[in-house]
Amino acid sequence: MSDDVKVNTLVALLARQLQNHSVVATGVVSPLAILAIATAKATHAPQLTYLCCVGSLDPALTKLHRSSESLAYLDGRTAEVSIADLFDHARRQRVDTVFFGAAEVDALGRTNMSALGTLEHPTLKFPGVAGASSLRRWVKRPVLLITRHSRRSLVQAVQVATTTDPSRRTPLITDLGIFEVGSEGATLVGRHPWATEALIAEKTGFTYRTPPTLPVTEAPSDDTVKAIRAFDSDGLRHSLIS
Repeated sequence: MSDDVKVNTLVALLARQLQNHSVVATGVVSPLAILAIATAKATHAPQLTYLCCVGSLDPALTKLHRSSESLAYLDGRTAEVSIADLFDHARRQRVDTVFFGAAEVDALGRTNMSALGTLEHPTLKFPGVAGASSLRRWVKRPVLLITRHSRRSLVQAVQVATTTDPSRRTPLITDLGIFEVGSEGATLVGRHPWATEALIAEKTGFTYRTPPTLPVTEAPSDDTVKAIRAFDSDGLRHSLIS
């Protein structure tokens, strides 16, 4: 299976997490999420409402830019939305989905976006949490995203718990498969066509359950691939996914 097919399959899977007439927001460093949003709007979710962190409501999504904070995402906006507005909408349960990345995630659904070691004596500092610590609990359906599945990213216990959400289970999508994580532990609920169960086990640092029959991620439709390639004509997605 070619790398292009793999990458397009994962982007299509992310796009399918978004429903028509739903409200989706992105924060900083979210180009892959923006690609998923543009793909969803071009295919099955044309009435999706997008809150972009640069301050725009439903900008014209015509091209994927390297920075998710590019001012080009102000073009074609129907209104301006401040960061304060975004948090207010989320707190009032008006935001359906946000994709959250992390350096580490464990079976309990805790993520680390802060540091290795301790906050007092870090051995390595990560970019930081921004607003994820509160947004994750306020969004109706958060989705965790790890694009380079390894024992360094899917760990037995995060070194610093930057975000937690113990009251519900959360989907965790990687470049190898799909988990559900939460206070009751992790369950592998799907694998991608190029990833065997043995490979996922080898590269996962936490323990997890597996159902008797494990679904395999479906291939994207021709229309979906066309939308992905049109929005990301420069192929930036290949640098965003392992």
